[in-house]
Amino acid sequence: MADPKVTSTRQDFPEARDKIVELVELDVEADYYAITMRFQDKTSLTFSIEPCVFTFPRYSRSEDGEEKIVKEYEPIRSTVEGLDI
Repeated sequence: MADPKVTSTRQDFPEARDKIVELVELDVEADYYAITMRFQDKTSLTFSIEPCVFTFPRYSRSEDGEEKIVKEYEPIRSTVEGLDI
C-alpha cells in the first residue's frame, strides 16, 4: 500500500552521457550491494544500494467477506545507516 502523497524521483547523471560502457558489474556481499558501470575512458558510475523494508500495518475486521479497516498505523521502516530520512 503505497503512500499516494509520495511521488517518484528521477535523477540524471550528465557525466555519463554519451559515454561507451565497457563493463557492468553487480557486487553482492553480506553488507554491501552495488551496480557499477565502467566506461571506456576509465571512469565509472557506481550505485551503492541499501536494502530496506517498509511495512504498512493495519487492523481490520471481516464483514460479509469484505475487509473493513478498523485502524491504520504509522508506517514502519528499517534503518538505513548514514541516512536520515
